[in-house]
Amino acid sequence: MNVCVYCGSRSGTDPAFEEAARAVGLAIAERGWSLIYGGGNIGLMGTVARTALENGATVTGIIPTFLATKEIALADCTELIEVESMHIRKALMIERSDLLVALPGGFGTLDELFEALTWRQIRLHARPLGLLNVKGYYDPLVAMIDRMRSDGFVQDRHASLLHVSDDVNELFDTLALITTSQFGDHLDLV
Repeated sequence: MNVCVYCGSRSGTDPAFEEAARAVGLAIAERGWSLIYGGGNIGLMGTVARTALENGATVTGIIPTFLATKEIALADCTELIEVESMHIRKALMIERSDLLVALPGGFGTLDELFEALTWRQIRLHARPLGLLNVKGYYDPLVAMIDRMRSDGFVQDRHASLLHVSDDVNELFDTLALITTSQFGDHLDLV
């Protein structure tokens, strides 16, 4: 199982965010899964990747060339892929993954999450998506999605495409049970 993880290139102010990133990296390794992520060596993304590597997981980093130096690409990745643009990065991360999970992060994390969710909604892919809600970090976002649903901008079936949990193993167990066959055909992105 290849798990795409979206998360911050910063660590945030609460140590719980780093702890969650380590828990995600460890859970991926313990399950014999592989990590697909943004390729950086800093922030939560670096923590997830290093933890996964230290515990025997295969780690694929995908990073645009212009960010490779700025984000200090993790040279120890099992595979480090440099691409031309953010769009290609996001598409390739989805294409190489079986499921997608977002941890706390900033604008980039939200961009990745919502692009993947939108592509799922319009059937460009069929991968399950999860949100790790560390210490209620994403409570306002979950409330906003519910507001979009109740105000008629998002259908119930689309709002339910994002699975939310504050427990790493519960979230992984839920997402692993969802098969792409439940969602029908999808188009390859890359």
